[in-house]
Formats: sequence, structure tokens, C-alpha cells
Amino acid sequence: MEISLTTPALLFPAVSLLLLAYTNRFLAIANLIRNLKHDKLKEINHPNLHGQINNLRIRIIVIRNMQGFGISSLLLCVLTMFLIYTGYQTAAQITFGVSLIFMIISLALSLREIMMSAEAIKLELSDIVKE
Repeated sequence: MEISLTTPALLFPAVSLLLLAYTNRFLAIANLIRNLKHDKLKEINHPNLHGQINNLRIRIIVIRNMQGFGISSLLLCVLTMFLIYTGYQTAAQITFGVSLIFMIISLALSLREIMMSAEAIKLELSDIVKE
């Protein structure tokens, strides 16, 4: 199978939108962490504070990894285009395949982070129900 310059270029809009979404998730979590720190400094004790902090720590790592794999996928798409341009078709196909695998990993991590986010919301709701 031969790929053309337009094949990896098709991923550019999708990857750009994904990275924007990942950055928004990261910023939302950073804001949550700042609020928790502010509450902690005010000595406001949440019943599930330690659970929330652990969840946020893990989610930050997951988001960092999904951003890394997403960016790596984009870089490999660019490298694929360069390899096609210079005539290295086999290397371009392999590079593009790895790029797709990195995108799959990034999307799987995104799904995992969304599931963790839902668990964090359940934790918050349990506080409301107890009160």
C-alpha cells in the first residue's frame, strides 16, 4: 500500500482538536487543585480530601501521558510527510503506522481519564448525600 502526502495530513485537524481538549482538561484540573489548596490553607476539611488529591495526582499523570502520545503522533505524521517527500515510502508507512498506534494510546488514556473524572464526581456527590 502506498500512502500520499495527504494521508498523514488528514490527522492534523483531529490531532489539533484533541490537543486543545487535552489542554482544557489539564487547565480544569489545575484549577481544581488550586481550589483544594486554597481550601486547605483556610483549614476547610473536606471528608474526602485525600481521595480527591490522589485522584487528581493520577489524572495529571494520565493527562500528561495522553498529551505526550498525542504530540508524538503529530510529530510522526510530520516525519511521515517528510519521508514521503524524500521518497522513503516503506519508512513512511512504518512511521505512519506508529503514529496511528500513538494516537490510539492517547485516545485510550483520554477514555481512562474521563472514567477517573466520573469517579471524582461520584466522590463529590457522596459528600452531598452524607450531608
